[in-house]
Amino acid sequence: MIRHLLLIQFKEDVTADQIDEVATLFRQIPEKIEGVVSAEWGANNSPEHKNQGYSHAVLMNFADEAGRENYLPHPEHDALKAVFKPLITDIIVFDYSA
Repeated sequence: MIRHLLLIQFKEDVTADQIDEVATLFRQIPEKIEGVVSAEWGANNSPEHKNQGYSHAVLMNFADEAGRENYLPHPEHDALKAVFKPLITDIIVFDYSA
């Protein structure tokens, strides 16, 4: 299994409704793309205040390398990015094998 972790920093003027739309799109990905096992969305709630402006995270699980290879160029991933990318200041993408 491959885990795909995103740490997201939204622009200051992004609304809660826009963030909710992005969350919904991420949560729908496993239903739309073969090889994506799950997608979790969450807002930072750490009391340590070490998030450096990153307010949200996505954790996706790919069944295997083929699942990730299917996801990255997939039209549904491109559609998600079209909505998502204009709303962010920065993103960290970190993949690892579990």
